[in-house]
Amino acid sequence: MNVWENLTRVILLLIFGAFLLLVVVWYAPVIKQNERMRKEKLELDGKIAIEVEASKKLDAQTKALQDPRTVERLARERLSYAKPGEIVIHFEQPQTNGMPKP
Repeated sequence: MNVWENLTRVILLLIFGAFLLLVVVWYAPVIKQNERMRKEKLELDGKIAIEVEASKKLDAQTKALQDPRTVERLARERLSYAKPGEIVIHFEQPQTNGMPKP
């Protein structure tokens, strides 16, 4: 091999290396943005899962409130309603350290 062939190979190798470096520099911001968006998607997926669970609970409560017996029970418990002739008795939480519990 002569000097010109070796020099040509070295120059081609350097050009190829420069091209690869240019591609990496060119796409680095895109790759970082992709990673950032994946993290955001995972966070949003978690929030969606939480909201779906909350929605299911609210749907179950809504269905339960369509039952007249459930509505009557809640009215008796929370509003101290009673049928004629019934007596309502309230029990208070025991106090500790002089501070009432909520």
